[in-house]
Amino acid sequence: MNQEQLNKILENHKLWLADNSKGQHANLRNADLRGADLSYANLRNADLYGANLIGANLYSAKLSGANLGGANLSRANLRGANLSRANLRNADLRGANLYGADLNNATFYNTIF
Repeated sequence: MNQEQLNKILENHKLWLADNSKGQHANLRNADLRGADLSYANLRNADLYGANLIGANLYSAKLSGANLGGANLSRANLRGANLSRANLRNADLRGANLYGADLNNATFYNTIF
């Protein structure tokens, strides 16, 4: 997925978050987002199940309530990201930067650190 396609999905998701009769819920299931720049992105309640986010920049991203089950977040920059209530079951977080990340009420089961 290129940055232009990703930006369109983010814009539609932003509209959906403001009014779910507009825009579209972000469905990034199994998406290849290796090295993507998602810094400051609002992906609250987005579906990123099984996404490949190796080395992605998610600095200060809003991921509260997001489904990151089975996602590969190894070496991702999650510094300052909001992951409260996120599903991180079976996710790979090896080498991820979690400094200052909000992990309150996140679900961890078989998560690899």
